[in-house]
Amino acid sequence: MSELTPLLGPQDPPPYRVMQATAASPFVLVSDHAGRAVPRALGRLGVPEADWERHIAWDIGIHGVGAQLQALLGADLIEQIYSRLVIDSNRAPGHPTSIPSVSDKTTIAANVALSAACRARRENEILRPYHDRIAALLEARRQPTALIALHSFTPLMNGVARPWHVGILHHRDTRSARIMLDLLRSEGDLCVGDNEPYVLTATSDYTVPYHAERGGLPYLEIEIRQDLIEHEAGQRSWAQRLARLLPLYWNAISAGH
Repeated sequence: MSELTPLLGPQDPPPYRVMQATAASPFVLVSDHAGRAVPRALGRLGVPEADWERHIAWDIGIHGVGAQLQALLGADLIEQIYSRLVIDSNRAPGHPTSIPSVSDKTTIAANVALSAACRARRENEILRPYHDRIAALLEARRQPTALIALHSFTPLMNGVARPWHVGILHHRDTRSARIMLDLLRSEGDLCVGDNEPYVLTATSDYTVPYHAERGGLPYLEIEIRQDLIEHEAGQRSWAQRLARLLPLYWNAISAGH
């Protein structure tokens, strides 16, 4: 395709899905890797079809969790619907891992030797509109708000099993993390990771540092192990669990504990 041609055509979906609040919720839910759509102009990126079922393409199960949690809380939810193999919406523009050429040992052929113009097109048409929509929603709110970033993680990475059922990632807002970690551990049936299986930093992630830490909002970045939510029953169970715990978290935040 010409470097002047827009990436997204009339048959491509917009780069985000919004489920609007139905109640006066303090939560804004966001999901950077909820979808695995690919612009028609990019075909399948040279990736074998079986690999589109794997964690490299999206956060398995998190759309189902997010949609059910949104309904239970009545909160706003914004989801990225394009695959992280097209561009990772939890990486800053220009980040070296934002458009992977290899992901968990799978080569992403269309991303190898990608031109600067092609990278810019993905940023301008997919990454930036998604984050602009989140920013606009947060700016328009007239009530105290916590940003809840929903993710899932593969139970096996580089041949190593991950024991955690759920992890809470944090950087500057350790108070939010401490409250939610205590609530999850009090459940009694969970192996809970504290900055596991990933560590949140100002450069490894983008959504939380850009939208929450920069503006001083409380936040949670929640990672759920994918084998627990790959089916509808697990998605429903985790949505119900989070719908029960998040108001307790918010009460503690609001009380200054």
